[in-house]
Amino acid sequence: MNRFANLADRKPKDEPTAQTAPASPVAQIPTPLSRVGRKAISGYFSPELSLALHTCARRNSLSLQDLMAEAFDDVLRKYGESPIGR
Repeated sequence: MNRFANLADRKPKDEPTAQTAPASPVAQIPTPLSRVGRKAISGYFSPELSLALHTCARRNSLSLQDLMAEAFDDVLRKYGESPIGR
């Protein structure tokens, strides 16, 4: 076997190799259209309040997000601000 046989397959050392960092998993997941132009608001509450809100939303055929938007609008009105809604 010729000792130079593999040289034809090798790239010259001065030629840069295309090495790219793997994309993060977050960058690969597209943003759902329902979240485009929106900002998350979160907080930590007692399990009892969480259950009460989920129960209220379910009883009124609302999503928790819709129920919270209504509640935030009520708070804004209470403090003299203009309600924003969803």
